[in-house]
Amino acid sequence: MTDPAQQLRADTEAFLAAHPPADIRTEADRLAHLEARFDAGLAAVHYPEGLGGRGLPRHLQTIVDECISAAGGPDNRPTRGVVNLGMAGPTILAGGTQEQKERFMRPLWTGRHVWCQLFSEPGAGSDLAGLATKAVRDGDDWVVTGQKVWTTLAHLADWAILVARTDPGVPKHRGITYFLLDMASPGVTVRPLRQITGEAEFNEVYLDEVRIPDSLRLGPEGAGWKLATLTLSNERSGTGTEPPRESGAPGNLFRAWRDLPQEERETGLRDAVTRAWIRSEAIRLTQRDVGIRMAAGDPPPEASALKLAKAENSKETASLLLQALGDRALEHDDGYAFTRPTEMNFDVGGLTPTYAYLRSRANSLEGGTSEVLRNVIGERILGLPREPRTDVDVPFSEVPR
Repeated sequence: MTDPAQQLRADTEAFLAAHPPADIRTEADRLAHLEARFDAGLAAVHYPEGLGGRGLPRHLQTIVDECISAAGGPDNRPTRGVVNLGMAGPTILAGGTQEQKERFMRPLWTGRHVWCQLFSEPGAGSDLAGLATKAVRDGDDWVVTGQKVWTTLAHLADWAILVARTDPGVPKHRGITYFLLDMASPGVTVRPLRQITGEAEFNEVYLDEVRIPDSLRLGPEGAGWKLATLTLSNERSGTGTEPPRESGAPGNLFRAWRDLPQEERETGLRDAVTRAWIRSEAIRLTQRDVGIRMAAGDPPPEASALKLAKAENSKETASLLLQALGDRALEHDDGYAFTRPTEMNFDVGGLTPTYAYLRSRANSLEGGTSEVLRNVIGERILGLPREPRTDVDVPFSEVPR
């Protein structure tokens, strides 16, 4: 029997021979190369056959990625398609019809379409199940009205994953339905939310009687909460791959600390920097463990603990870096000019310390607040009693707002 890893390497090399990266000269060439890769089952090997993958264990994807990277092949710009790959794709594969999978997965993975996530609302952030955006059935369509907020890269998005309330007469978790929304639909308005850094990667989105065909409903009517929790679990898990040692914001701190002259290394910070290094290593190894478990199925509950640890560690290491640099930490070459990014900048370690500090403040909010994640850890991992809740069994229409 042929070893799957050997076969995958041979198939990848054959693909590169048939589609030489040196022939890529235009954006159209780049997309065509990615589409051919998807059709060859080399996009994400854990995807099903015929949908960009081969039904193989997720960890084997590194073989494909390393071969294509070494040959100078293009990636699918994951920093632009962060919602595509980490949220929309896994949810469509889990809950979509075959027609929906075949329609959306290829342009989603290649990045021909950019996706955003329409979940949080001004009155339903930490308590997402309390969302008030409503969808009313009208023949073969749903008419959606409401407001969403903190929507990453919505100003670039072609499509959105959306949760809306379709039945206010049942308890809040049971009356939610999941939709796929064409962002070019009439009635969709996107407005920027300027952040403390000056940029606006987040947006607020208004939905004014937007019509969505029932064919773009994902999963059964009223069963959107289960799919939404799957989306959030994937978001908190990240890529499921182990990051390089000393990458991101922690790496920024450790490199800067080593570069400081010995006389400038404040003794009082030495222990704190050492503890930050240990925490960063523990997080990195936990990411490896989560990746192994994701390869065997859905993201584990421990993904919430991982996301919490990463967020808090990112903030603390960014703060320590400012302390270590002293007056030089006040320099901010990036400026505070209003900009609308064309991608998510995850390489915080490669940015100025001031920007990294300011941007890290959002880490404990996006993807689930640290407070909510602590509840998830307590209830789902440690088995602690749930906090008293008075609205769980009450019809949503009767809950005071």
